[in-house]
Parts: sequence; C-alpha cells; structure tokens
Amino acid sequence: MSVGHYENFPVASVLLPRTLRHPVSVIYRFARSADDFADEGDLPPSRRLALLDDYRQELRRLESGAPSGQDLFLELGRIVGAYHLPLQLFHDLLDAFSQDVVKKRYENFAELMDYCRRSANPVGRLLLHLFGAADEQNLKLSDAICSSLQLINFWQDVAIDWRKDRVYLPQDEMRCYGLSEAQIAASDTSGQWKAFMHFQVERARALMQAGAPLGQALPGRIGLEIRTIVQGGLRILEKIDKLEGDVYHRRPVLRAYDWPLLLLRALAGR
Repeated sequence: MSVGHYENFPVASVLLPRTLRHPVSVIYRFARSADDFADEGDLPPSRRLALLDDYRQELRRLESGAPSGQDLFLELGRIVGAYHLPLQLFHDLLDAFSQDVVKKRYENFAELMDYCRRSANPVGRLLLHLFGAADEQNLKLSDAICSSLQLINFWQDVAIDWRKDRVYLPQDEMRCYGLSEAQIAASDTSGQWKAFMHFQVERARALMQAGAPLGQALPGRIGLEIRTIVQGGLRILEKIDKLEGDVYHRRPVLRAYDWPLLLLRALAGR
C-alpha cells in the first residue's frame, strides 16, 4: 500500500466481498490520484490547485448528468449511480487536499479534527454506502475509526511531513509541552517529546476504540474487514509507544509478521 493519507485504505482486500472490490478500487483511485496532486512532484501550488479544481469540475458534470471524457470519472459515475453515493463526500476530499496545498500548520486539535472530517471520514462513509449500512450510528462509529487512522498516519509521518514543510501536531499542545519546530527539524526526542507523543497516541487509541463497535455491528466479511483495520491502527500505536515516540529514526509500519496477529485479534473480536 502506498505511503500517504490512504495507507490503510482496504483496496480490493481479500476480506471484502468480491462484488465490492471494484467499486472500492475506483474510490481509492479517485482519492489517491487527487491526493497526489496535492503532494507529489514539484508543481507550484497554483498548478496543484488547478488540477484539483479540474476534478471538481468533473464531479459537477456527474451532478448535472453530463458525460465525462475521463475513464476514472466514467467509472466513478457508474458506481455513484449504482450505489447512490453522495457526491458531497468526494467534494469534501478535494477540499481537504486543497487545504494541504495552502495550510501547513494547525493551531489546535479542533482544527486538526476538522481536517480529518474532510480528508479521512468521507472514505469510511463511502464504504458504508457501498455496504448499504450508512445509518446514523454506523456513520458516527466510522468517523471515529477514520479520524483515528488519519491521526495515526500523522504520528507515523512527523519526519516525512516536516520535509514537506507540514506540521500536523497541534501547535498549542506543542507549546504546552515546551516543544518547538526546531526539535522536529533536529529529530530531537529530548525534553517532553516522549510524553507529548504518548498523549497523542492515547487520544488516537481512545478514538479508535470508540469506533471499534462498528466491526461487530456489520456482518460477515465486511465486519471482519473493519475489525482488521481497527487492529491495524491499534498495532501501529503500540509500535509508536514501544519506540517512545521516536518516529524519526524508525517509521512504525505494519510488517508481514503483524498480519497473523491482526487477523487473530480481529477474529476474536478484540
């Protein structure tokens, strides 16, 4: 799976029902390609925003019933119609990617969660619509899981984001712990860094656990898919804790040997 916002996206997972693998892969391709506009290469900000706006125009064509000249949007139009997917969720993703182009710092956790609402939560909501399970309670649980996954990705990628001049750590909390961006630049884990990262890990863990009942609420392989995703996020948090927050010198990721453990935990409903 590619590094980035959609690292934990269940693309054509063997746990998904076969009929849903293609729709999920189309949604992923939309999200991944749009995210790349914001992140990859050496394009100036104005060009990145223009490419994202081209995607917005294609979504508006879908809304109006006009045909698209792009294969991706032809496929997207078919699954949007077949599964009654809300197009606003795709617009939300584009808004988050556009924000990444122009906003590099987050003053507080509320700002960060607003970003998660648009960058991560739409993915889970779209999956629930595919599953035919998008009721109010399931959407709430899904939002908790997806926001937690986004936060986990931020904590994994402090050093990677720094090289892109992005800091997703809440600025007010950094000040509270006596930390500065100079410490991030130096890959310095001294002072209150370990305590600060432990606080971030515990908050993401609590959010993930709040959403975890979704894996029990959904039936069969879909429920197992969700439980496995939850366990994957929790496993990465375990690794960050084991590293005492030093994500600079070893990025905590899931390895091949982690997957049997995750599956066992998911099957046990832990």
